Amino acid sequence: MAIDNYRLTDFLPTTKKELELRGWDELDIILFSGDAYIDHPSFGAAVIGRTLEAAGYRVAIVPQPDWHGDFRDFKKLGRPKLFFGIAPGCMDSMVNKYTANRRLRAEDAYSPDGRHDMRPEYPTIVYTKILKQLFPDVPVILGGIEASMRRLTHYDYWQDCLRKCILCDSGADMITYGMGEKTTLELARRLSEGESIRDIPQTVYLSRKEDIPGGITNDDIVLHSHEECLRNKHAQAENFRHIEEQSNMMHAKRLLQGVDGRYVVVNPPYPPMNTEELDASFDLPYTRQPHPKYKGKRIPAYDMIKHSINIHRGCFGGCAFCTISAHQGKFITCRSKESILKEVKQVIDMPDFKGYLSDLGGPSANMYGMGGRNKNACEKCKRPSCIHPQICPNLDTSHQKLLDIYHAVDALPGIKRSFIGSGVRYDLLLYRSKDEAINKAAQEYTCELICRHVSGRLKVAPEHTSDRVLHLMRKPSFSQFYEFKRIFDRINREENLHQQIIPYFISSHPGCQEADMAELAVITKNLDFHLEQVQDFTPTPMTIATETWYTGYDPYTLEPVYSAKSPREKLAQRQYFFWYKPEERRAIEQSLRRIGRPDLIPKLYSSPSKQVNEKNGRPHRRK
Repeated sequence: MAIDNYRLTDFLPTTKKELELRGWDELDIILFSGDAYIDHPSFGAAVIGRTLEAAGYRVAIVPQPDWHGDFRDFKKLGRPKLFFGIAPGCMDSMVNKYTANRRLRAEDAYSPDGRHDMRPEYPTIVYTKILKQLFPDVPVILGGIEASMRRLTHYDYWQDCLRKCILCDSGADMITYGMGEKTTLELARRLSEGESIRDIPQTVYLSRKEDIPGGITNDDIVLHSHEECLRNKHAQAENFRHIEEQSNMMHAKRLLQGVDGRYVVVNPPYPPMNTEELDASFDLPYTRQPHPKYKGKRIPAYDMIKHSINIHRGCFGGCAFCTISAHQGKFITCRSKESILKEVKQVIDMPDFKGYLSDLGGPSANMYGMGGRNKNACEKCKRPSCIHPQICPNLDTSHQKLLDIYHAVDALPGIKRSFIGSGVRYDLLLYRSKDEAINKAAQEYTCELICRHVSGRLKVAPEHTSDRVLHLMRKPSFSQFYEFKRIFDRINREENLHQQIIPYFISSHPGCQEADMAELAVITKNLDFHLEQVQDFTPTPMTIATETWYTGYDPYTLEPVYSAKSPREKLAQRQYFFWYKPEERRAIEQSLRRIGRPDLIPKLYSSPSKQVNEKNGRPHRRK
């Protein structure tokens, strides 16, 4: 349906007028969102709002409130009966706003027309302080990735310092971390019934020692205090191993960290959702549209996902630089085929749909249906990744369930092609199981992916060519990329296709030296790649790569790890991505001589470079 075919009452209310249309004179919960309000299951504020609505609560969303002046956007809906919820956005506000070089991004993808002035930096903190000033007695509950990843002492790249738990800086009452449906419902129920909220799973709060429920026990993990982490980077690195392990355990322990004479208390997470629970979240009555207030405006993030389908939650890759497993967990929860097909049919009915699904995937494209065979082993497992350093022998890597989803979707009238836009883990495709049925399904999936689900360019993420750096990234050896590319090229030849494989790479990741980037340039040149999808490593809160980058230690081994930190060091690495640009050649040759690798110059450049004679401006050859 087009926006014009929906009534205002089909969306969660955002204004006093919309409350009146529903006949409401008060609200139970008011959510403040840093993103534009898009009523779609890919946007956290909509998911939490619809979840609460389905449970019978009166809930409204105030998207991108004006934080200047008289704060009228914060006052317009009045005081809720239960709590204010802060949903700062689908991305950390600073990652959303700035590049790795701390430069302003071209646009804010989650704001109308990509405007940069629709949210403050750190909206979690700014919104909370305003609400506490206006309504000091109403609980403020933080959710979303910004608060979730800042629930304990964390390194902030944009301020270049360690920061306390975000509850300390914001003055909020509690954090619900990770995916918040279960937590928020239990929180609302307890507040409405006047019960204690301090033992709700998957929450974080501040407490005096004597007020911690049950006291500090031997079952708790007491981390180094914030003050100790300020003094000692080694302590911060030690903390992070516990934080990551407990974030990815089926039965985690409670974490406590001292700060300012109190404790941050992190309650263990809920068990992963089951299929029925996940289906219920996706089957809520979303309009799948931006709110009518945005009519005529472009919201870039919505344009990207409006014809896509998310088929599962969770990722067991455990990549060192990624927040997905820290936020969603490593255990995969799959939607049922019925739920997926129901949503695909909704997309087919959209007036601008031309028959092409832009993505039928998830956090990783090909983890649907995968998990541990022996669940008892999974319940005791501390590994942050099920596939690094090797694929766990307990992991069922069959692609058959995913193939069944593809076949069912592609058989629907109105679907011409379904593309896979999410990242594909080619190490799962190449893995050889003892079960030949699993190997056969992997081969069938690989062929079907390349022949039917690529729109000319398949994007994959080897991330680097150095096996030493890849180990720190928790990514497979680059030899596996060679193997996958051979398969990709062979299938293209056999099927008379003319598709490209587009690799992603990262520079300046912890452990990466300038010589590693120089060798990456030679290797990718030999593969005939002129790299496009490249990125300078950005330290984001609560990833193992960030903690390694800041502390200088690997949190698991506590061994020192080099990281490029200064703009000069980072630029020296990044330049190798663009060896093929004439304007980069002179600097690259100088750098290769400086690091003692002049042997790579003829491997990058077939003829000696020309330099301009400073006296007469005529070119001359290097000697």
